[in-house]
Amino acid sequence: MKWTCSSCSEEIEKDFDSCWSCGTGKDGSEPPANWVKEHPHSYPPMPDIACSTTPQIPGRTVDVSRGLVCGEAIMGANILRDLVAGITDIVGGRSGAYEGKLREGRAIAIREMMQEAENLGAHAVVGVDIDYETVAETMLMVSASGTAVLLKPANSIKNALNKKRW
Repeated sequence: MKWTCSSCSEEIEKDFDSCWSCGTGKDGSEPPANWVKEHPHSYPPMPDIACSTTPQIPGRTVDVSRGLVCGEAIMGANILRDLVAGITDIVGGRSGAYEGKLREGRAIAIREMMQEAENLGAHAVVGVDIDYETVAETMLMVSASGTAVLLKPANSIKNALNKKRW
């Protein structure tokens, strides 16, 4: 189920408490002071954990796996965007409207995946994979998945080597 923003009429997923286009709260409240209009996907802030498509975080050692974490976003297209994209297809070039929706969906999916990892107490997500699919020819689904992991402290290898020296 979705809710409609009272300020810009954007349809927002029910799990979000504020509009990702203008920052207005679900209850009609003004955007928070730290909301950045030029980069709406920076609000809410990304969890403070590392994220990598590789199986390791450079300079760190994976200690424990917390399991698979995922994030999904299903974005609806609208008639005007489809019309503009159709014209772009005929004359050639890039469709900025669809590229924007792809970026928005990717940001939401990654944020949800990282939030799930943070809820598990993970320090990082490794082996991240992002997939794009169309649903019912009018919607775009973006999914992000990876493995939530705990990392050994950065200096544990150095300390272990120093202990063996005499």
